[in-house]
Amino acid sequence: MATQFRDTQFGHLIRSVSGNKLFRYPDEIDPSLWKKSHQRDKSSTCARSEEQTNASSKDFDARDTDLEDVSVNDAVEDGNDIYLIDWYGPDDPENPQNWSSSWKFLVGFQICLLNFSFYIASSIYVPGALSIMEDFGVSEIVATLGLSLFTIGYGFGPMLWSPMSEMPKLGRSGIYFWTLFVFVLLQLPTGFAINMPMFLVFRLLSGFFGSPCLATGGATMADIYDPARFAYGICILASFGVCGPVFGPILGGFVAPAKGWRWTIWVFTWLCAFVVVVLFFFLPETSAANILYKRAKRLRNANRDDRLRSQPEIDAAHHTMRDHLIVLGRAFTLTFSEPIVFFMDLYTALLYGVLFTWFESFPLVFGEVYGFDLSQQGLVFLGIFAGGVITVPLFLVWVKYGIILRFTKPTFKPEMVLPPTFFGSASLPICLFWYGWSARKSIHWIMPIIGSSFFIVGIITLFNPVLNYLGIAYPPYAASIFAGNALFRASFGATFPLFVSCRY
Repeated sequence: MATQFRDTQFGHLIRSVSGNKLFRYPDEIDPSLWKKSHQRDKSSTCARSEEQTNASSKDFDARDTDLEDVSVNDAVEDGNDIYLIDWYGPDDPENPQNWSSSWKFLVGFQICLLNFSFYIASSIYVPGALSIMEDFGVSEIVATLGLSLFTIGYGFGPMLWSPMSEMPKLGRSGIYFWTLFVFVLLQLPTGFAINMPMFLVFRLLSGFFGSPCLATGGATMADIYDPARFAYGICILASFGVCGPVFGPILGGFVAPAKGWRWTIWVFTWLCAFVVVVLFFFLPETSAANILYKRAKRLRNANRDDRLRSQPEIDAAHHTMRDHLIVLGRAFTLTFSEPIVFFMDLYTALLYGVLFTWFESFPLVFGEVYGFDLSQQGLVFLGIFAGGVITVPLFLVWVKYGIILRFTKPTFKPEMVLPPTFFGSASLPICLFWYGWSARKSIHWIMPIIGSSFFIVGIITLFNPVLNYLGIAYPPYAASIFAGNALFRASFGATFPLFVSCRY
């Protein structure tokens, strides 16, 4: 358990206050631990020739008396010997892939909770739009911008945060915690906004800072789970991502009429503040590159030898500022230079645009046509939730018997995870036709709700296979790939509600 707590924000604080005397790493207790691992690794692989060993030994200086039991170096860079710092064997407890099932579940649950909480912040605003129109004297289209600008913010946010999380020096957990912390603070000027421009600016900033989980969450699942279990994780994560926008209008439908739009802000602020506390204590670092980077840095200090390097450090040794900018722009590059990524992102963006259309369409249909009040209008989103309750278990059965068994075969290809998309591509037009055709006063209100429930079939059977495919096809850059997908989804989610607002 101490292995995980050391790399939480709480663990970092305790180590800093105690001068690294508490929550010590194994290599801080025994700085020679890496040499024992090297000896095991070397005995299990082909040793270099004696000539190479003798040649490299001539260059050793006085420091090498501490390293005399290490037979050979791992690499040569700029004429200098480099000793590669890697995992301490296949069962290294610091490797996230080796964590216990309970810790993996805890980390996965926190990412799902973070995803759910942030998505609620987008849609809980919708029932309070009428209150904002009255308070600030703005039109319906301007009020809708509160949803659209927030969505644009969390579309562009992952394009920065996700590539940053792939940098060995930064990792993922710190980005999750500090961006969410800033997100919570930004709700104070948002909730106390005195005019519409102030409100819209802080909604945009809130979306930007709170967004890392939307793309990096999938990469975190890939950090802790093998490819087979990753298929489960990404499905559950995506389901939480859909439940957030679904439950947001339900909560807002009861809060906004009773307390006004400002209380819709405070509700999700309290929820996100609770998540900040949970992340502070229980979210460890999952990026292997970051864990190994910090391990190599500790060992260099303990052994006073600059030749101890992790592979990410070796790879980035000659990176210039231009190279770092290329890394930061990786999400844009992969999204627009890889045709399969571009078109899959475009299709999932269409789904997302339709999802956000419901936020404006449901008040139009169930408020103006069927005469529902705000709280009742929020409850109609339960039709989408009910469809998910039926579809998600069926999809997980497909994952178990249709995907996982194929992972062990040498003939496995990423395209093998895509067959469920045929059901999704059919269910989406069925959903839209059913909902649009039945939304009239002469037909009972239950019929458009049933029609809307088919939408979740398309979301689950299209969205999840696409994310699985992208994650499997581009494993080293999963965070950047998912960031590009989030940008497309957010762009459509931001613009589609404006179409409904312009219905007149």
